[in-house]
Amino acid sequence: MIGTVKNKYLSIVLILLLPLSLLSQVEFTSSNLPIIVIETDTLEIVDEYRIVAQMGIISNGDNVRNHMDDSYNNYSGNISIEFRGSTSQVFPKKSYGFETQDADGNNLNVSLLDLPEENDWVLYAPFIDKSLIRNILSYQLAGELGNYAPRTKLCELVLNGEYRGVYVLIEKIKRDKNRVDIAKLKPDEISGDDLTGGYILKMDKLTGNSGSYWSTSLGGGIYFQYEYPKYDEILPQQQDYILNYLNNFEQALVSDQFADPENGYRKYLDESSFVDFFIINEISKNVDGYFLSTFLFKDKESRGGKLTIGPVWDFNLAFGIADFREGYKTDGFQVRINPSPWWWDRLFQDPKFVSEIRSRWSHIRSTHFTNEVILENIDSLSLLLEESQQRNFERWDILDYQIWPTYYLCKSFEDEIDRLKSWTTERLRWLDQNLESWTRIETISTNLEIRIYPNPFKENLYYEFSLNRHENVSLILYDLNGREISRIIDDIPYAAGTYTKEWNASELPGAIYLLVMKINGETVSIKKIVKL
Repeated sequence: MIGTVKNKYLSIVLILLLPLSLLSQVEFTSSNLPIIVIETDTLEIVDEYRIVAQMGIISNGDNVRNHMDDSYNNYSGNISIEFRGSTSQVFPKKSYGFETQDADGNNLNVSLLDLPEENDWVLYAPFIDKSLIRNILSYQLAGELGNYAPRTKLCELVLNGEYRGVYVLIEKIKRDKNRVDIAKLKPDEISGDDLTGGYILKMDKLTGNSGSYWSTSLGGGIYFQYEYPKYDEILPQQQDYILNYLNNFEQALVSDQFADPENGYRKYLDESSFVDFFIINEISKNVDGYFLSTFLFKDKESRGGKLTIGPVWDFNLAFGIADFREGYKTDGFQVRINPSPWWWDRLFQDPKFVSEIRSRWSHIRSTHFTNEVILENIDSLSLLLEESQQRNFERWDILDYQIWPTYYLCKSFEDEIDRLKSWTTERLRWLDQNLESWTRIETISTNLEIRIYPNPFKENLYYEFSLNRHENVSLILYDLNGREISRIIDDIPYAAGTYTKEWNASELPGAIYLLVMKINGETVSIKKIVKL
């Protein structure tokens, strides 16, 4: 039994040092799940570049058993394959990204396990998630909200004749009529409506992206990567368009008229997608949510294209598994704990956006997201894995180890599922009790719009604000890259009343800045100021 923090972190060291040859080998002959067989012909799979391999899939249909000596009846052909993931690559059970190819090495669109035709796929390896289903469950729930989420299929993998355990075949996020259904942006589309879509961006770690980060003029710590078109394919005119679009959106978001339905942020942003994205990340308490593996896309204006957040991706550290950022707790809003983009604080200052969250939550809790429906999804997935999970944990003998960064130790698959269900039930109960009261604007002082004058200014800046009760106030100056320049007021308590103050900024370089007011640590006002 691993019981102490010291032993907990020792356990991962033991796992990482354990040679694969010493892990249990499994005599694998048949499965109720589809079987994927990959042969690399002595080539080693690595990160960053792909090798050519052969893949066969055995899938005899629902409720029909699959045997290793059956013919490859779902796919048989070439693939190019590499390791996938960032931190997860330290674990011995690896995830893979692969493309299906024809005999000449060209991408080949095919349907795998009844998923729509494409050539880009992911074989995800659940390892620290001993329920094996957190990603699948999250994608299913997101799909229930009516948004595209990657489709998945459970399977078992044999690599170079060696059984590797339970895997999940997942659609890679990609522009496609059956995935992210936006217009194709061609190299000659550099003007007019053609230029306005489609784009896919993401906020994520630098891994695998060759350092192509960029930011908007207001910055605020938000950095984007080009997902489509790729950074080495997107043209300067296309880069300029999407950057200017984001700049205009952020300018609207910080303006005094930010909530105006015609000229505020809704002119640029798809509100419903942000409401649903918030809900799915809060139900699961995703510790990577909002700032990692976060995708956004934009279609052409003629197709109603606004900035849309999604699809969801990478929820393996959700649903109470993580021992950091309070991920193990069933209370608290993850958007307040994660290093979330400043957009969210500003959106929560709009009563209509807040109302949309409350209305959406009320609706889905009585339809798609009842306790019974969600727990039935968990039971259905765990029942499908009842046989294969035994082989998986025979191959990867880790049930007695508390592996970083998990918060707890369950010593059986059944206990893992029971804990997932109990945590989820308690999380839903907490959200029912707290979501509406937390999102009410009147939970803090109501007259909090700070007044700034003159603006632009040369040396002295005056600011005025009113409180209707005792509050802790902060006034923080940032540059347009999101770097903190000065704390004009540093979490100082103020009684109810109106305050007019002067700040001497004679030594401040001339530039455009953001002045952020916080009450009790919550952002309530963002002002753009100009120092001449």
